[in-house]
Amino acid sequence: MRAICLALPEVTERPSHGAPTWFVRGKTFVTLWADGHHENQFPHLWCAVPPGAQDELTASAPGRFFRPPYVGGRGWIGVRLDRDPDWAEIAELCRDAYRVIAPARLAAQLDGLPVKGVRGDGSPRERTAAAISAAQPQASETPAPPCP
Repeated sequence: MRAICLALPEVTERPSHGAPTWFVRGKTFVTLWADGHHENQFPHLWCAVPPGAQDELTASAPGRFFRPPYVGGRGWIGVRLDRDPDWAEIAELCRDAYRVIAPARLAAQLDGLPVKGVRGDGSPRERTAAAISAAQPQASETPAPPCP
């Protein structure tokens, strides 16, 4: 879970209510309950999902998905991890959760979507998030300071 979530832009991890939780700009998008929580005494995630996805997922696969306490009323989904989880599906659910919670500019980076803004002269500008990332120096590209 850590590798999946921390690969997303500007994500941080810290415990919340005793469980590993991932945040984007201070907002939770995934919580891992490795030992279960309340009546759900099995390993599972809570993740944000787009509107309508909770009903769709719980109806289509009630053995894998459930409405979690506390955040279920906001449309979040519970995902069981004790029944041979499909990690590609889990990764996609985490990316979807990120898209729901992250600011639009950050979410656009996942898809290479255009990032709109305004130039200094007031004219509109549009570049893909991938182009913006490519223009930023990477840590390996930054020259090391000379040795004394």
